[in-house]
Amino acid sequence: MGDSIPAIDRLAGKRVALWGWGREGQAAFSALRELQDGPASLTLFCTAEEAEQARATGGGGLVVETGVSAERLADFDVVVKSPGISAYRPELLAARARGTRFVGGTALWFAARPEARTICVTGTKGKSTTSALLAHLLRAGGVRTALAGNIGMPLLELLHGQAEAWVFELSSFQTRDVADSGRRPDVAVVTLVHPEHLDWHGGEHRYVEDKLSLLTGAHPRVAVLNGQDPRLAELELPDSRIAWFNREDGWHLRDAWIFRGDDRVLDASGLPLPGRHNRLNLCAALAAIEAFGVDAAPLAAHAAGFVPLPHRLQRLGERDGITWVNDSISTTPLAAGAALEVYRDARTVILLGGHERGVDWSVFAGAMRRHPPHGAVTMGASGPRIHALLEPVAADTGMQLVAAPDLPGAVNAARALLGDGGGVILMSPGAPSFGPYRDFTRRGRHFAELAGFDPDAITAIPGLGIS
Repeated sequence: MGDSIPAIDRLAGKRVALWGWGREGQAAFSALRELQDGPASLTLFCTAEEAEQARATGGGGLVVETGVSAERLADFDVVVKSPGISAYRPELLAARARGTRFVGGTALWFAARPEARTICVTGTKGKSTTSALLAHLLRAGGVRTALAGNIGMPLLELLHGQAEAWVFELSSFQTRDVADSGRRPDVAVVTLVHPEHLDWHGGEHRYVEDKLSLLTGAHPRVAVLNGQDPRLAELELPDSRIAWFNREDGWHLRDAWIFRGDDRVLDASGLPLPGRHNRLNLCAALAAIEAFGVDAAPLAAHAAGFVPLPHRLQRLGERDGITWVNDSISTTPLAAGAALEVYRDARTVILLGGHERGVDWSVFAGAMRRHPPHGAVTMGASGPRIHALLEPVAADTGMQLVAAPDLPGAVNAARALLGDGGGVILMSPGAPSFGPYRDFTRRGRHFAELAGFDPDAITAIPGLGIS
């Protein structure tokens, strides 16, 4: 949005503020404090809950304010904004109109590291697994690889790191940062595009526009795209070469086999990648490796050693005849439907609902009618609307349907629905966690605790950083 972003060392001497004190904000603070001739102090805008910890961490070099306004933001030349803060907030737009520049840590990293060879991965679903697979396979091939971004490590934490390949998972909150940096990724991967985060973006059109700015604005040298996604299939990218996956002339899936064109490469049936969608993520990763200039076919077999990521169809284990599956990353009905498809043949109770964003659940309800699970429990702010939509499905198919106020209540209800017969309790909410939980990670940890598992033992993300 606007002119290209200055490298971080060019912020010295400017009036700079931070907005947001999550891990991204703390990484930006550390990077700015390293500057020679940097500001003697920085102003931080954050929530009241974050303020005490921020003051302790920042010491005398951080002035903390818990209120934010257009007038106050306009006092600064540059505001480094955390990704979770919408770029369309009224006070931000008003301050920008008065000359304040708003940048993200992703843009600052790209502007500071023009020599880096990067693979950027985005998509409504599958971006984390695809990114982790990319790093795993490249490392298996002897390539020193960084794995960072929305997957769990801000890029600025690796500002001075050295790698041969930089693999970044980017949310729709970060993709425009790459375009704004003025740097072209070597490879950009888009797994699929489906409406999500409409509250942050202000509507479906803007969400799609922001998500695809990684292609249309950043102009990657190679765009690796899902050939079966209608929005991607109609794109024209004159500045990029397009490599398709999930299409017969590229890396694709036939039954349980991974193919590269007409060449059968790998039997995926025994891989630790549950569901067709996860095997398509492997196709995306292999296509990206090839686009990066590395022979992908010999690396495909190393997918057998991949450690699945937490909160993504994560099988926690079994307790009292019940298999517990944590899919807390599921924040859309599309994701919940894909998760349920994996457990179609099991005696499954699915937990649905969370933050209410007004998204359409009708396609999901149609799939439930065709292949009803043993039961469904609705919960959270969106629970009543989902419950009302599923009541006719339950009446017509015999699926058991229960409403619960929250996650603990949903877990108890699911146990009761399974009774002594055992089965699967699948938490794939199809909605964000906001409200009771700060993020999907905390929701997944709470689910693990309620199921009787140690959350610390099951939530570490393998492979972050450089190796």
